[in-house]
Amino acid sequence: QAQLVESGGGLVQAGGSLRLSCAASGRTWSTYGMGWFRQAPGKERDFVASISWSGGSTDYTDSVKGRFTISRDNAKNSVYLQMNALKPEDTAVYYCAANTQYPYNYNDRDWAYRYWGQGTQVTVSS
Repeated sequence: QAQLVESGGGLVQAGGSLRLSCAASGRTWSTYGMGWFRQAPGKERDFVASISWSGGSTDYTDSVKGRFTISRDNAKNSVYLQMNALKPEDTAVYYCAANTQYPYNYNDRDWAYRYWGQGTQVTVSS
């Protein structure tokens, strides 16, 4: 059964760092684009970052550019999101997702992602 499991969330002070991990299992994931999305209370789920199957292309929403870094290790079926200089507005549930059907140029659209993890809470205190 295809499954994505996030970990690494928690409570951190503003300016701190967290590293989220997404462990994929149940199928071959190395040929698919992967993404991170987040959803704050009372808000829609938003795109955060994405990475192509090879890792050669990465994209970020403007608000995290220069602070967050997405990476992947296909040998370990894992995707990571290194988050530095965290701000209170980064507080949200963060989701890992896999795009198994659409070209990478749809990487910022949540409808392009078929598989989703259960999410991990990130809370940044001021």
